[in-house]
Amino acid sequence: LILENKSRNTYENAVFTKELVTPKPGETWLLVTSAFHMPRAKALFDKAGFATVPWPVDYRTSGKEGIGLFRDNPADSLQATTMAIREWIGLFAYWLSGRINQPFPGG
Repeated sequence: LILENKSRNTYENAVFTKELVTPKPGETWLLVTSAFHMPRAKALFDKAGFATVPWPVDYRTSGKEGIGLFRDNPADSLQATTMAIREWIGLFAYWLSGRINQPFPGG
């Protein structure tokens, strides 16, 4: 386990981690981060030229959510919405700045 501790954001984390571990062809590296953050992190590591296998953790839902006005705590819903909007803004901003190749990267 190697931890990079100089970065201030995900872009720097991708660049600094690649420099720190100098991945070699044929090696398999796991990218471990929160599931909600994985699309942006994976896109940044890809753009930095660091091939990784996504390993999402810290899921924010149970997978059993449903649609309905009283199915969830309003505060939890607001927190999840705020987190999603922040990630979408981050994806869009990184795309506009050229740090990722597309605003909504696919698998």
